Amino acid sequence: MAEAEPQEPRCNEESTDESEEDDSEEEPKLKYERLSNGVTEILQKDVASCMMVHEKFLALGTHYGKVYLLDVQGNITQKFDILFLYEKSWMNRWKPSVLHEGEGNIRNVKWRGNLIAWANNMGVKILDVIAKQRITNVPRDDINLRPDMYPCSLCWKDNLTLIIGWGNSVKICSVKERHASEMRDLPSRYVEIVSQFNTEFYISGIAPLCDQLVILSYVKEISEKTEKECCSRPRLDIIQPFPESCEEISSDALTVRRFQENECRDYCLEYSEGESLFYIISPRDVVVAKERDQDDHIEWLLEKKKYEEALMAAEISQKTMKKHKIQDIGLAYINHLMEIGEYDLAARKCQKILGKNTDLWEFEVHRFKEIGQLKAISRYLPRRDSVLKPFIYEMVLHEFLESDYEGFATLIKEWPGNLYNNAIIVQAVVDHLKKDPQNRTLLKTLAELYTYDQRYGKALEIYLTLRHKDVFQLIHKHNLFSSIRDKIVLLMEFDSEKAVDMLLDNEDKISIDKVVEELKNRPELQHVYLHKLFKRDHHKGQKYHEKQISLYAEYDRPNLLPFLRDSTHCPLEKALEICQQRNFVEETVYLLSRMGNSRSALKMIMEELYDVDKAIEFAKEQDDAELWEDLILYSIDKPPFITGLLNNIGTHVDPILLIHRIKEGMEIPNLRDSLVKILQDYNLQILLREGCKKILVADSLSLLKKMHRTQMRGVLVDEENICETCLSPILPTDASKSFSVTVFHCRHMFHKECFPELSTDSSVHFCNICSAKHRGPGSAILEMKK
Repeated sequence: MAEAEPQEPRCNEESTDESEEDDSEEEPKLKYERLSNGVTEILQKDVASCMMVHEKFLALGTHYGKVYLLDVQGNITQKFDILFLYEKSWMNRWKPSVLHEGEGNIRNVKWRGNLIAWANNMGVKILDVIAKQRITNVPRDDINLRPDMYPCSLCWKDNLTLIIGWGNSVKICSVKERHASEMRDLPSRYVEIVSQFNTEFYISGIAPLCDQLVILSYVKEISEKTEKECCSRPRLDIIQPFPESCEEISSDALTVRRFQENECRDYCLEYSEGESLFYIISPRDVVVAKERDQDDHIEWLLEKKKYEEALMAAEISQKTMKKHKIQDIGLAYINHLMEIGEYDLAARKCQKILGKNTDLWEFEVHRFKEIGQLKAISRYLPRRDSVLKPFIYEMVLHEFLESDYEGFATLIKEWPGNLYNNAIIVQAVVDHLKKDPQNRTLLKTLAELYTYDQRYGKALEIYLTLRHKDVFQLIHKHNLFSSIRDKIVLLMEFDSEKAVDMLLDNEDKISIDKVVEELKNRPELQHVYLHKLFKRDHHKGQKYHEKQISLYAEYDRPNLLPFLRDSTHCPLEKALEICQQRNFVEETVYLLSRMGNSRSALKMIMEELYDVDKAIEFAKEQDDAELWEDLILYSIDKPPFITGLLNNIGTHVDPILLIHRIKEGMEIPNLRDSLVKILQDYNLQILLREGCKKILVADSLSLLKKMHRTQMRGVLVDEENICETCLSPILPTDASKSFSVTVFHCRHMFHKECFPELSTDSSVHFCNICSAKHRGPGSAILEMKK
């Protein structure tokens, strides 16, 4: 058997398993096989003239008048010597009927359902068997063609559609029912030509293919050698018909045995409807054409090296494929990509094509190694499921280690550590570091390998050496606080903020004393730690507050004064000594003031800082008359100080004391404005006092009325109340007896006889219980008598 490619498909006598290919990119629609076995044997002695096709067998007629029944493979099953047509008559006898006569030889007959179509020299007739009426005559178009040399081709597409091919003309005829009102003496059916067009070559056979047509064409051409017309190979075309034209879908030229000797009448085309099989019959050959299936489509794509499309087609139709396997197609695709140098794409396709087949993966990895392209496939090696043998990954890592440190580091970071023997890779990295001990990429990678191997101490040393940002994460993640007890200085040098936060958050693991001890030779780092500790808790590091005074004075003076103010454990004498040695005026002023030496502090402000506003503010804070006196005495000969005092002293000291001491003739800047301000401040004070007085009077009156209303209310006295002196019930058990009770607003109650007599110089009763406790509201009383 041989398959045909578009334009030039051939069936060769010498080798039926070969086909002639061309460079066309258009995929053929049909494939071809030579019907051999019994047919070859028949046609060696006889010549084929016609064939009929059944879905289960074939009937081949020859020029010697023989009829052979063949199976679909071409094997002979029966042989007959004659083609008669009979029908049963009355009494079960066969009765022949004349359908037509008088117009020459019958060239072709096709019967479908109730309709028979035949062609003679004049045209094509259609007969309704049931009505026994001839319903149409379709005349042939080209009367110059000999009907015996260019016979008519007929086929039924369905029970009502006849396709006619004659010469180079094609007609598609539709049999329709005639309306009852149009019948009269006319047949009940009529024929409408729904499509008519001409072809490029003469038609030897015609058949339907869905809504398209398959046409077997007889071709003649001028020979380049003899310049004479000769018979060429027949063509099998697929045509899309339209009402008045057509479109060629595909065209295949077939090489059949001894085609140079054949004429148009020597070919015919038959088909099997159920399987879309087309039989091309020539005198010495029978070729079968069939629609190409998905396997054929994939085969064509592979031949054209369209592997990507072939792979997609195979994935879509993997359940119906019989000849191909997705994996084989994929492997062919990988081979092709590697042949053309597309190594990265080939490696990327391995991930999809090889899937979980570890044997194939290992085979492909070795192929990539042989061509020096291990790097290309490294990114796509399995990492989670169906992992390969460790030596595969180690081989790739060694390849990168020899030529690409960055790529090696990337793989170590991306690959899970269980893919390879960690100890082997660690040793390889150590060996390379001997040649290049300062290589940061290798050092970082070695730290990651140590981390996976749970050798956190070694990893930590490398991270600290490299000052790597992941060092703190490593410590937290693996609780390495015991390993950093002697590396606190390194951590602080790397990132003091993060280091201090980590140390303070984990005081239970590394104590404050341990940190301070480790930092004793690095006081600047010690200060950073203690300062943050103090900000978190003013009392935790109290034993180091004396030390912190020197640290703040040396490294962080802006925070010294806030520290002195907030610390309650700082030795003031030591702090004063240090501040005086360093001439820290503001800090010294604060310490003198805190130690009670306000006059020295004020003197320092005035003499050292020469700042009247600060001196005034200090005097206001201390609220000491002697300080104000000292300030006035110091300022009396300094006009700028006098101006400052005049502007601010009014609310604390009588301005007259200052004004009287100003020497006559002394020029004071902005004196008028200062005096105006004093007067305004004085008026404001008067207004404030008057306003406060009104408010106090109103409030007092309101409270007095409220107290009066409260004291005028009755007080409940019942059997549960007792006398506070004798502790017996306040009310007598015999209600008929007279009694007298004293009740205070504080709710203490006394029998009249139990309450002490009033003194001669006072007419007001007081609750002796509340008076003893120095409480107030027991002065008013209510008396109950009966």
